[in-house]
Amino acid sequence: MTDVAPQDLIVFDGYCVFCSGFAHFMTRNDKLGRFRFVTAHSQTGQNLYRKYGLCPEEMETNIVIVDGSAYTHMRAFTAAMSALGWPWRAARILNFLPDGFSKSPYLLIARNRYKLGRRTCPMPSPELKARLIE
Repeated sequence: MTDVAPQDLIVFDGYCVFCSGFAHFMTRNDKLGRFRFVTAHSQTGQNLYRKYGLCPEEMETNIVIVDGSAYTHMRAFTAAMSALGWPWRAARILNFLPDGFSKSPYLLIARNRYKLGRRTCPMPSPELKARLIE
């Protein structure tokens, strides 16, 4: 696996309109430049999926690593939002939902993400491109 900078990291499906949109959102709102990004299709992304016991072919979740801890599914979203500060930190309220309640809708969307949105996404913005590891 490629060495990853000590910054926080988001692994996302670069072909998914929802995942890429999330990466663009984070780039725009991460004013401190806290996060770096890696696509799930890259060797580093694939290795991280395996490291955390996830299927690298299905890519049913983003992986968000904050302060050395990895998060998946809805917890990945809330960890990323919390790292942005206020008002985004308010998304932590979603952590009070039982995993079964939050994970099921997340997986339903993830499994149908190519049907629900385009499979081709616009090129990464210069800001996102500058923060892509691979």
